[in-house]
Parts: sequence; C-alpha cells; structure tokens
Amino acid sequence: MLEIEELARMAVDCGFHLHKNLGPGLLESVYEAIMADQLARRGLTIERQAPIPIRYDGVQLPEGFRADLLIEGKLLVELKSVERLSPLHGKQVLTYLRLLDLPLGLLINFGGETFKEGVRRVANNHRC
Repeated sequence: MLEIEELARMAVDCGFHLHKNLGPGLLESVYEAIMADQLARRGLTIERQAPIPIRYDGVQLPEGFRADLLIEGKLLVELKSVERLSPLHGKQVLTYLRLLDLPLGLLINFGGETFKEGVRRVANNHRC
C-alpha cells in the first residue's frame, strides 16, 4: 500500500504531463477524466466525483459536496481550470479534507500558463 506522499508525487507527475501535453484552457471535466484514467493505468484506485458527506446540527447530507478525485481513499485532488487560483479554492480543499478526515490534498489548476504556478498542497494537520 502506497504512502500518501508517494500518491501525491504520482498525482503531481501525472498533472504535470497533462499540462505539458494538452496545455491550459480545457474544461476541468476533461482534465479530471484523463487524469483519473492515467492514474488508474498506474494501478491506483481512483474515485471520480467522490461524495463528501456533511453533518451539522443533527442534519446529515450524504452528498453535501463532491471531490473531483479521491486516490486510494487517502488523497483528495481538486482540479480547476481557471486563469488564477483564489484563496477560496484552498479553503474549499481544506474543508473537504476536514469533512473526510484526510491529512493531505492537492489543488491543481490547469488554467495557468505554467503547471508549477497552479499546484498547491493543502494540509489538514499533516506532517511529512
């Protein structure tokens, strides 16, 4: 079973190659489908549009939110295809991590000129 840091490395590598080969500006759903396929070809279990339940004040919503990709049930990956990430995007990932009780997530934006400017690690009390 792979450690979360190895999963993160594999996801970033896959995202880098997608950005390099396809370039910026496609729909988020296109990057999601191709990235899920590429990671599955590496032998990983991938869940697309994974439901994220939310519980508040006695109310339970089994699908309050959806995560773009959940890798091996451990690593959340949220994809964007926007010109520039906003602070709200990082907060979204942190909220998802807290609701799922996961330590680490990746926020990957395919809309920027370079891949490096569009990758963010988001930690929920995670230590390398």
